[in-house]
Amino acid sequence: MPASSFSALARKGVCATLLGAALLSAAAPASARDGRNGALIGGAAAGVIGGLAVGALLNGAAPPPPPPARRVYVEEEPVYVAPPPRRGPICHYERRKVWLDEVEFTYRRVEVCE
Repeated sequence: MPASSFSALARKGVCATLLGAALLSAAAPASARDGRNGALIGGAAAGVIGGLAVGALLNGAAPPPPPPARRVYVEEEPVYVAPPPRRGPICHYERRKVWLDEVEFTYRRVEVCE
C-alpha cells in the first residue's frame, strides 16, 4: 500500500474517532446541578480545541525541501564519421571520340573506372 493512501486512511480513521467521541460526549446526560447550557458550551469548546489539536497534528510541519540536484559536467568530444567502405572501383560510361583515320572519327561509349 503506498504511503499516500495509508496517510489518507489514517486521517479518515482519526476523523471518524473524533466524530464518535464528540457524539458520545454530547449524548451523555447532564447532572441536575450542571446547567443545560454549561454542558453544551463545555462540549462545544472541547470539540473545537480537540479539532484544532488534531488538525495541527495531521497537517504538521511542511516536509523539508528536496536536496538540490547534483550538477554533472560532461566534456563533449568531436565525433568523426568515416565514409562507408568502398567495395571496389566506381565505374561509369563516357562518350569518347575515337579516331578511325587521320580525318574521320566517331563516338563510342567507354567504361571508365576510378
